[in-house]
Amino acid sequence: MWDAGQYLRYGGERSRPFFDLIAQVGATDPGYVADLGCGPGNLTAALAQRWPGAAVVGVDNSPEMIEAAAGVGASGAANLTFQLGDVWDWRAARPVDVLVCNAVLQWVPGHQELLLNWADLLAPGGWLAFQLPGNFDQPSHTIVSELARSPRWRALLADAQLNRQAGDPADYVELLARPGYQVDAWETSYLHILPGPDAVLEWTKGTTLRPVLAALDSEQSAAFVGEYAERLREVYKPRSFGTIFPFRRVFTVVNRVAA
Repeated sequence: MWDAGQYLRYGGERSRPFFDLIAQVGATDPGYVADLGCGPGNLTAALAQRWPGAAVVGVDNSPEMIEAAAGVGASGAANLTFQLGDVWDWRAARPVDVLVCNAVLQWVPGHQELLLNWADLLAPGGWLAFQLPGNFDQPSHTIVSELARSPRWRALLADAQLNRQAGDPADYVELLARPGYQVDAWETSYLHILPGPDAVLEWTKGTTLRPVLAALDSEQSAAFVGEYAERLREVYKPRSFGTIFPFRRVFTVVNRVAA
């Protein structure tokens, strides 16, 4: 179960890669824009504001996130709608002018195939833009994996699907560059400065820890979080100004060249 409030606790830091991504989308007057894996809808609303002449749809497979997004839609732009659905099953109402997928594909097995499908959905001149975390080698992620494989937790978490992270930028160029498509791929390592106690723990409760906590009961979850928090404190030391949290992300923007 997704917790929209927990996810938005560090909304500014989570939204920065989104805006860095869509800044590279050159669409000027799209008619149909899709945000797949839209989460609580606050960033989808930014797409509707940027392109007020477009029909903008946000799609997410979490009822909790769509419930939160519905509040955004009710008070937002008239060109903005949301729907419950899985990114694998989503079908475009018509050729897509802009398709955005922000911090979602790390949860999707075989997302390379999905990206190829999405590229084929683009209208001539259309844009596909996605980003996903590539910090699988950082302690915030490796400690979860190590604990999940430990004797105490191995049996309980055998079926928990931890997120899979990004490939390298070159992998997405190799996948998506072909005649008729221009690809721009890059990576950025952010140094987020997070306020508050156990800041990295609070960040991961909104994302990385989600499948772990979903697999455990409340008592087990508390015990796992306690172990995880203790190890995080050894690595991420709070300063007077906050806790430094390095976070690498991989970005790709594809433009289907108009004939």
